[in-house]
Formats: sequence, C-alpha cells, structure tokens
Amino acid sequence: MLITAGLLSACGSNPHYDKAKPHHTESGFTNVYYENDKGFWSFMKWRWQRWFKNIPEAGDYDFELVNQDYTHLKHNPQIPSLTWIGHATFLVQFADLNILTDPQFSDRSSPLSWAGPKRVIPPALTIAELPEIDVVIISHDHYDSLDVESVKQLARHNRERTLTFIVPLGMKAWFDDLELASVQVVELDWGQTHAVGDVIFTAEPSQHWSKRSLFDAYDRLWASWVIEHKDNRIFFGGDTGYARHFKEIGNKYGDFELALLPIGAYEPRWFMKPYHVNPEEAVKIHQDINARHSVAMHWGTFILTDEPLDEPPVKLAEALEKYQIPDKEFEVYQHGESRHIDHLFAN
Repeated sequence: MLITAGLLSACGSNPHYDKAKPHHTESGFTNVYYENDKGFWSFMKWRWQRWFKNIPEAGDYDFELVNQDYTHLKHNPQIPSLTWIGHATFLVQFADLNILTDPQFSDRSSPLSWAGPKRVIPPALTIAELPEIDVVIISHDHYDSLDVESVKQLARHNRERTLTFIVPLGMKAWFDDLELASVQVVELDWGQTHAVGDVIFTAEPSQHWSKRSLFDAYDRLWASWVIEHKDNRIFFGGDTGYARHFKEIGNKYGDFELALLPIGAYEPRWFMKPYHVNPEEAVKIHQDINARHSVAMHWGTFILTDEPLDEPPVKLAEALEKYQIPDKEFEVYQHGESRHIDHLFAN
C-alpha cells in the first residue's frame, strides 16, 4: 500500500522487458491508461494535509469478528465456499482447490513490526487454522497484500499438498530470495495463464503500482486475476484504480459468477483516484466485467488513507441504489464471514 509512494523513481533495468507490450518499460512496468506517478510533492502535500485532519486511530473502531465454526474448512468440502479473513485476504474453496488471495496475517502492513498501519481487527483465522492451501495468488507487492511473515508461515503450513504461489511478472526473484522449501512460484505477465489441475489462473491488467522500498518503484508488475474451472469464473480485482481494463476483461470473458472487488482506501480523491477505486467505481467494475455476484474487500482492516474505515459499505449501498442494483448482487461480508457459494455456479 501507499507508505512512501512517489518518493523516488524506479531505477535499474527490466529483465522481462518486451518492447511490444505497452505496460513494459526498460526500467520496469507502467500503467497503460494513466501516468505512473503523481510525484514526490503530491505525496508530501497529501501527508501534510492529513496532519491537520482528525483521522481515527485503530483503537477508535469496534469491528467484531463473526462468530462462526470454521472446522468444516479443513476438510476441503466439495461445496464451494468463500471466507473473508480480512482486508484483501479470502479463502476460496473452489473446484477442489483451497485458494488464498493476498495473504496478510500480520499485525501491521509495514516493513517494520513496531510502526506503520496497524490492524484494527485480527484476521478471522490464523494460518494454523487454515486447511492446506493449494494456490496463493498475489495482486501486487505492497505490504498490505504481500506480507513476508505470512508467506513464510504458509510455506511451512502444508504437510501433504504442494503449495503454489502465482504472482505478477518480476516477483519470483523476491520469493527466491526467501529460499522457501517445497514451494512452487509461478510468475505471469498480463494475459498469461497457469493451470493447477483443471483450474486455470490468468493474470489480467489492473491500474496500480509496485513498491517495497525507496528504490524499487515499478520494478514488479501488478495484476488482477481470473480463476476458471470449466464454464465458471471468479475475478479477483486486487488493488486498483478504475480504468478501461475492466470493460476489456468483461468483453474477453463474457461474464463472471463471482467477483472480489476493492471498495476502500480512496480518499483524498485528488491523490488516490488513479490507484484506488471508491465504492461507486467498484460498482462500475462489477458492471464492466458482467459479474453476477460481487463481494467487497480492501476495507475495514488497516487505516491506509483518509476516509473512515466504516464508510465504504455505506457508500457502496448508495452507489448500488444509484445504479439500481440489488444489494444482494454486491455484498459486504462481516469480518470473518464464511458462506457456501455453490448456488453461484449452478449451470
């Protein structure tokens, strides 16, 4: 997420550079429909303005975890299910696979254990409470989506199943540096696919950026993800601003039974709009990709931007009413909520 966005430009060369691809640059990657960086002074302006705002702190929120029994998740039931663990982390049980998105189980979204955005509510499950995971998909390398301690714990979690991380192009080197045992890492460019069994994972565009330090902005790609099994599709939006990508994805695939879409971290709009959708723009993505059902994410867990953490669901309800979309078509789960979703895939 945005901690030091725009402080320094990317440097170095891109070993994956393909001049035929507009999102590739010689030094890294770029957004197709928006200039990469608002720059250092825009970032400083936001941080200065934020200093004078009354931004609630983590202790000011009283979100509660739903009271559910998760033991059934361990058995990898034949019935598809969706569990919101928090922020952009979902456990998706689909087509006999246990799939985890953007795993963030740590107390902070930060390279530091003592500073940076702190969770306002713990993850609904610990990694030890998860079933063995088959696939982890990563949308980008910011600390709220790629957490090193969570990755290390997941690498030790499985006993019988092979764990595969499927990541955007340029990210495999980061995983290789961790020297994880018995873990497969597959990196994909936009439009490329990888199959795990008979489930196909495809990296698709999003509008965001990558950065884990002062010197590596745009070194690694960012992506949304399509998960396909036979004629059923799930879309994981990752972290993104609104762009023409989503109409193109909708045209390419036709429709999606389920979409997991971000609705938070959007204020102030003058600064966040290129990289983070607000709830109304999330509804537009829902429409663009022809999603039959969507579930909200990327809200209510870390204080990353200026809007109150409990505002996004309210704004989502307003947007759904504006576009005359039934509430049940784009839902907000309670933290920790787990549901069977087999009805979404009934042909």
